[in-house]
Formats: sequence, C-alpha cells, structure tokens
Amino acid sequence: MNKIEILKLETVIAEVRDEYNRATAKFGPFKSGHEGYAVILEEMDELWEGVKNNDSRNMKEEVVQIAAMAIRFYVDVIKKQETVNESAN
Repeated sequence: MNKIEILKLETVIAEVRDEYNRATAKFGPFKSGHEGYAVILEEMDELWEGVKNNDSRNMKEEVVQIAAMAIRFYVDVIKKQETVNESAN
C-alpha cells in the first residue's frame, strides 16, 4: 500500500470507529445474534436503496454503519459467546 492508500484506509477506519462508538453509546450492546442480524439487515436494505438511487452520500453512510454494526456483532455476540464457552470448559 502506498501512503495515500494508507491515509484513505485510516480515514475509513476512523469513521467506522466513530459510528461504532456512537451507536454503542446510544443503543448499548446487541442483546442477541438475532438483534445484531436484524440491525445489519436493516442497514443492508438502506444501502440497497442508496445503490438503486445511485446516491453516493447515502451509500457511504450506510456502508460505514454496516461495518460498525459488523464489529458490534463480533464484540457483543461472538466474543461474548466465546467467553461463555471458555468459562464452561
């Protein structure tokens, strides 16, 4: 990766991190995999609307939200389940 690509990636990661922090502070952790899946699916539907309308501003907003919700899913659902499973062993 060249320097420009690294800077672009760091900018995207910062946007995703900010959205993760905002959503977690506002809504708290996902209570279940079902909730996490439903939130991600809703964001995907909103992205699809942006794609159909060729709305780059909407697509950017939604893809950042999808990335942030995927991280929330990993932290709130998967890591929690791994911790439960490790405790049971």
